[in-house]
Amino acid sequence: MIGFASWVGALCMMLAPFIIDTTAGKMLAIVGLSMLTLQAIKGKLWNLVALNLTGIIGYCYAIYF
Repeated sequence: MIGFASWVGALCMMLAPFIIDTTAGKMLAIVGLSMLTLQAIKGKLWNLVALNLTGIIGYCYAIYF
């Protein structure tokens, strides 16, 4: 299940840059990073978890401010 979520997350991250100026693009990036974080947690790749969480926070900030 995590493998499937990781592929969907990667797909979201591949599509997001083309519409990143829109709210939908930022939301797509947030969803993608969230799904990729599951894989990073499973692999105990804490540096990637930290990067993904920072990205999620940054995109949330960009949406609301």
